[in-house]
Amino acid sequence: MADFIVIGGGIAGVSAAAQLSELGSVTVLEMENALGYHASGRSAALFEPNYGNTSTVALSRASADHFHHANGGYLTPRGLMLLATADQTKQFATDLNELDLQEISLDDAINRVPILNHNTVAAAAFHDIALDIDTDRLIQDFARMIRANGGTTQTKTVVTSITSTVDGWQVSAGEKTYQAKILVNAAGAWVDQIAELAGVAPIGIQPLRRSMAQLPAPDEHDVSSWPMMLGAGEGWYAKPQAGKLLVSPADTELMTPHDAFADDMVLAEGLARYEEMVTAPVTRVESNWAGLRSFSPDKALVLGPDPTVSNFFWCAAQGGFGFQTAPAAGRLLADLVAGRKPELDTGVLAQLSPERFH
Repeated sequence: MADFIVIGGGIAGVSAAAQLSELGSVTVLEMENALGYHASGRSAALFEPNYGNTSTVALSRASADHFHHANGGYLTPRGLMLLATADQTKQFATDLNELDLQEISLDDAINRVPILNHNTVAAAAFHDIALDIDTDRLIQDFARMIRANGGTTQTKTVVTSITSTVDGWQVSAGEKTYQAKILVNAAGAWVDQIAELAGVAPIGIQPLRRSMAQLPAPDEHDVSSWPMMLGAGEGWYAKPQAGKLLVSPADTELMTPHDAFADDMVLAEGLARYEEMVTAPVTRVESNWAGLRSFSPDKALVLGPDPTVSNFFWCAAQGGFGFQTAPAAGRLLADLVAGRKPELDTGVLAQLSPERFH
């Protein structure tokens, strides 16, 4: 009998489990061969504290200290540049305000990213507070914290049944059975399925596909210092990584939970939107992939106990913000379990609580 079973070994699950491991014994159950396999393993890995709705921004800002200071810090400079065509000026103004960017001249933009096309880029904005996250190290450090506190992470463990017991929960996975007082549902795109297995009403989480293509460095440029580029209205984005350029069509197609893959036509349309803004044509795609970002009906994260089953906790609907909110989200979950006063204000807590769907 453990104190906590956490179902899901992505960043949501391991960050929550790491914080809970300071309160009691924890077992993490992950169905894939490794932690961080699905959406967590396919992230754009950017810390942009102004990105998202009110509660997401609050969680991101509350996570900043952990990112900057824990274990030497997980962040490196990147920057964010917003780009718009002549017919996107209204959307550009909205994005500039929401992301708290500063408009810059086209010459300044081209100085930062030499392949920008001055014939098609009509407006640009930038700030330097967007940072790269070392996502793999973050996951592994949380996993080490779990093990250091006596917890375990079980991979290749597919949950097949969940039963409520007098003492808590019994979770079956293959021929093995696990027991715990509290169950934490951090199963990403599968959270509603896990809830139904446990006899808990699903919330209506929607897994939306997000695709990515890896391109060689355009015209053999050194892209290491380029900022992340975002098309107005999030019609596409591009980000340097390991000497390559990642380009996404920023697609949001509703999918059923599965091991996602990119759609060739969607990818081609996104690459065309990117190509319109640059002078270097896309001549080769080295690889492509996709992940499922999970959203609640109101697009905010879902963190806390189910209002009808008090020992069933949701850690769900990260919606592409999983890494940048993880330290604060895990800490909030542990605070709620321990009965401690959370650092977030009551308005934000209400926006995150599962109770809002009941």
